[in-house]
Amino acid sequence: MPAMEKPAGNFFLVGLMGAGKTTVGRALARRTDKTFYDSDHEIEARTGVRVATIFDIEGELRFRDRETSVIADLARLDNIVLATGGGAVIRPQNRACLAAHGTVIYLRATIDDLLARTLHDKNRPLLQIADPRAKLENLFQERDPLYREVADIVVDTTQQNVSLLVARLMEQLAGLPPKYRPAQGS
Repeated sequence: MPAMEKPAGNFFLVGLMGAGKTTVGRALARRTDKTFYDSDHEIEARTGVRVATIFDIEGELRFRDRETSVIADLARLDNIVLATGGGAVIRPQNRACLAAHGTVIYLRATIDDLLARTLHDKNRPLLQIADPRAKLENLFQERDPLYREVADIVVDTTQQNVSLLVARLMEQLAGLPPKYRPAQGS
């Protein structure tokens, strides 16, 4: 079987916290010879503080302003894989920006998987509450339609091996229509 051609363009990963955006994003970037970015890590690099600290000091609204700015900057780059924050899809301008500049991949997982993956992570400010399961369920209800609205591909990450998941994703990306590939010379 011939080697699969590497898909062109940018890939933007969306999904709830714990869905695997950073892990899958890094693996996908390696597999496609693209540069990997994580919007939360980029915000931390630009501000010099952790996302949780921004939430504590400035609140979620100001964090979302920073996130929108970072996504706009990164989406304009070429040949990248971007793992967005779980709430990036809340703002219509973020969804429009992602849709306009690349292929959007929604990594979807069950609440049980999301909870297991995030339970002991103190860098998840929205989950530092008495009932993180209820919060994840509420976030899923609110955001799943937005993830689906912007997604070109939906991938279930529940109990999936990362390398197998990326291999399947590569097959799906190769099958996308040409409109998702940049024009020659652009």
